[in-house]
Amino acid sequence: MTTEEQVAKHYTHGALERTILEALIASGKDIDTLVASDMSVLDELHLGWRAATVELGKNLGVEPHMRLLDVGSGIGGPARYFAETYECRVTGVDLTDEFVEVAEALTSRCGLDDRVSFHQASALALPFEDQSFDAATMIHVGMNIEDKATLFAEVHRVLKPGARFGVYDVMRMLDVALAYPMPWAETNATSFVETRETYRRLLMAHGFEIEQENSRRELALKLAQEMREKAAIDGPSPLGPHVIMGAAAKPRLANVFEALQNGVIAPIEIIARA
Repeated sequence: MTTEEQVAKHYTHGALERTILEALIASGKDIDTLVASDMSVLDELHLGWRAATVELGKNLGVEPHMRLLDVGSGIGGPARYFAETYECRVTGVDLTDEFVEVAEALTSRCGLDDRVSFHQASALALPFEDQSFDAATMIHVGMNIEDKATLFAEVHRVLKPGARFGVYDVMRMLDVALAYPMPWAETNATSFVETRETYRRLLMAHGFEIEQENSRRELALKLAQEMREKAAIDGPSPLGPHVIMGAAAKPRLANVFEALQNGVIAPIEIIARA
């Protein structure tokens, strides 16, 4: 099994759409009149959740006329947010067939399928013509990709000159072994967490100029604490990462937040210009 096949298998649920719809109903949502924000607690599968996506959109300078590429789009949370908020057109690509199918179904329920589309594809071989997009995002994806040089070369190829690329990944801050499982990998066989210095070097080597770099560590820790406090008062929410991860959520989240708290890793946003 190739690394990409292992990664896709890691994220495959088997009954994800049904599980998500059941969780939405349990939380009091009307699944026939959904808006993107109804799902932000479960479809923003990254540290900092919707708040981090909001900041990324601002720093990327998304505008209504843009064609935006979301590399590693998951079940489509950020793509729907960008399309709904900025009225731009978004194309998502993801390795995992089930994620693409669920992203399409949820986007249709939100009435955004005229602005958002999804494709099953590898980030190392994007199925688009040169200079097709006005901007691109990659949110918590690089941890599963060893060949970041090819990744950044591909993104640069499909961006128009001067377009911005917003990277938001978990990056290594200390040279300390990570405890597994993590949300993105069961073992280090499919985990390729790199330093922000490595990201900067490879981005610049493939034609990008670094414009901004922002750590979202404090934001992620603050929001996680607020969620724990709310759960202690109101009880567990039917919505959350456990909907996607199932029983594996508890150890995965425990490990990632311990590493985050200890400063071993941090979610870092890099805005680069092609």
